[in-house]
Amino acid sequence: MQFFLCSILFIWVLFFYIFASFLCSLQLSMIFSFGLSSSKMSDLEAPLRPKRKKNVMDFLVQFRWVVVIFVVLPLSFLYYFSIYLGDVRSECKSFKQRQKEHDENVKKVVKRLKERNASKDGLVCTARKPWVAVGMRNVDYKRARHFEVDLSPFRNVLDIDKERMIARVEPLVNMGQISRVTVPMNLSLAVVAELDDLTVGGLINGYGIEGSSHIYGLFSDTVVSYEVILADGQVVRATKDNEYSDLFYAIPWSQGTLGLLVSAEIKLIPVKEYMKLTYKPVVGNLKEIAQAYIDSFSPRDGDQDNPAKVPDFVETMVYSPTEAVCMTGRYASKAEAKQKGNVINNVGWWFKTWFYQHAQTALKRGEFVEYIPTREYYHRHTRCLYWEGKLILPFGDQWWFRFLFGWIMPPKVSLLKATQGEYIRNYYHENHVIQDMLVPLYKVGDALEWVNHEMEVYPIWLCPHRLYRLPLKTMVYPEPGFELHRRQGDTQYAQMYTDVGVYYAPGPILRGEVFDGIEAVRKMESWLIENHGFQPQYAVSELTEKNFWRMFDGGLYEHCRRKYRAIGTFMSVYYKSKKGKKTEKEVQDAEQETAELETPEVDEPAD
Repeated sequence: MQFFLCSILFIWVLFFYIFASFLCSLQLSMIFSFGLSSSKMSDLEAPLRPKRKKNVMDFLVQFRWVVVIFVVLPLSFLYYFSIYLGDVRSECKSFKQRQKEHDENVKKVVKRLKERNASKDGLVCTARKPWVAVGMRNVDYKRARHFEVDLSPFRNVLDIDKERMIARVEPLVNMGQISRVTVPMNLSLAVVAELDDLTVGGLINGYGIEGSSHIYGLFSDTVVSYEVILADGQVVRATKDNEYSDLFYAIPWSQGTLGLLVSAEIKLIPVKEYMKLTYKPVVGNLKEIAQAYIDSFSPRDGDQDNPAKVPDFVETMVYSPTEAVCMTGRYASKAEAKQKGNVINNVGWWFKTWFYQHAQTALKRGEFVEYIPTREYYHRHTRCLYWEGKLILPFGDQWWFRFLFGWIMPPKVSLLKATQGEYIRNYYHENHVIQDMLVPLYKVGDALEWVNHEMEVYPIWLCPHRLYRLPLKTMVYPEPGFELHRRQGDTQYAQMYTDVGVYYAPGPILRGEVFDGIEAVRKMESWLIENHGFQPQYAVSELTEKNFWRMFDGGLYEHCRRKYRAIGTFMSVYYKSKKGKKTEKEVQDAEQETAELETPEVDEPAD
């Protein structure tokens, strides 16, 4: 029986390899053609680049889909299935039982921290393997001597409080898990990041955004309280108005370097069963596309808080220097969605056209409206990882692949990282772009033109978010005096920003030209600093320490590092985000230098 199964598997693999090899070659040529067409208009403006010579790494990357098909996808499916079974077991327990287990796990972490000998054991970090993180940044800081703390049990939804409209969750709860629990109750987190795999802890300590962020802000802005274990093992609850309010405002963007997050209370909102989504094509230059995007959710009369004028969800995809599709969504009931004549699109089915390609049809069809089940809409970009799936599996968007194997998509990002090796990883850093540029809304047109000139990456994702003026000056903050200009999208209490998502192979790479990805990222970071923009820390960064603190404000962060005794226990956020390997001596010297500096003053925004 085993011999028979192995024979069948071998024949299937051989057939698939031969068939897919042919299609891969065909698809790669189509991708190359797309690269030419998408950058055609910008060729006169873009710098002339010589042709690059191909090497062994180009060949390995071109046929990396073989490893993805026969290793990464099967393992990803098994991994996702095992996680799902664990989530189901957790959901079968009562909230009381989950809380009891949570308290026991917190005690274990506290005990572990108290066992640490600061002079011998090095800095504290989680026991999670470096390749498990979803972000593209290499987790090389763990190569320095460290003291591991296991947080893997913290992946339970602890409570759904319908009266307070609060979800209490542990840091390893991911977006797929929380939406599976809340949406059937007609509830949702105010901000649900698109990819299923993104965790609460990562979105809080790092960066999280969704199409509703133009109303609610970033993911961390929807948090009501944090339960944190400090360096000395003390367990505290931080809110915006208790004695740990400074810690509450300092935790976002801190990358877990102020304490160990073990739970969070997050705002819930009422939702309906469907999302009524309007697709509106835009044709024009990049400045005109930017203005159409701004007009899609920002009333020109400044009435930004009026629900009748502002949609529930917003995103725009720019497909070329002259074409884009603006999408706006409003929650709709099942009764409305099922009315005669309405179109329902279940985008979550495995055989469906990838969402970004479906939206692109508006360029030919014209403006149209359809209804998408709410949870499927939340995770619309998961199956194809936005459009990165096209590079990972060049034939993955074809109808035959979607029907036969779409159910095992997407490959798990952490497994992609684990199987790529250091040389391929460096190749991607130099010849690929996965970056987000957070820029003031009124500078979106400038950002699009900059990306077009320096990187020529398409599609580009645009998603707005409010950047609040808070009681304390946090690591990311609005432009001083923004409220005086009364720009479109801004209010008296928040400046409207936009995430310009740049994810794909640059035009020069697709055309076989020389492209210096490291230098392009450095230029991007300089542009962001000059334009009061920010770079999320999940991405590969080329920032020096000086420029890091030019981009981010470190006053409150360093104040909390000293006050809550994080120095000498947790690595600083810069060194945790820094590209490349960190030696034990480098980290220790940096910690010693920080400890000797005077405590910075904490800035408070002027009224």
